[in-house]
Amino acid sequence: MPYHSTPLDLAFHALSDPTRRAVVSRLVEGELPVSALAEPFDMALPSFAQHLKVLEDCGLIASEKRGRSRWCRLVQARFEEAADWMVSERRRWTERLDRLEVYLDKTEEDDEGHGKPV
Repeated sequence: MPYHSTPLDLAFHALSDPTRRAVVSRLVEGELPVSALAEPFDMALPSFAQHLKVLEDCGLIASEKRGRSRWCRLVQARFEEAADWMVSERRRWTERLDRLEVYLDKTEEDDEGHGKPV
């Protein structure tokens, strides 16, 4: 497995897997025991537990033992960090594309002003 250096790298790595995204989607509704989380997936519990470990290691979920069951819940802070990064990147790329549009419009105007075909 490649080395992931930041918590954000780990979070995006964890979310790159469809099983883990499905787990996150189920936990949006509220915390659940591992047995209920694993129910819809066609895999052995140890394999499913590995997915939960990836999510927990990167801080997207937390779990705690209650009696004989382990319960999982989302950790909102890690999702907010990922969302903040995406908003920042979107803003940066929107600004770059806006500058490109201005440049292309100016280039087109310059070409039209010189009698060059467009």
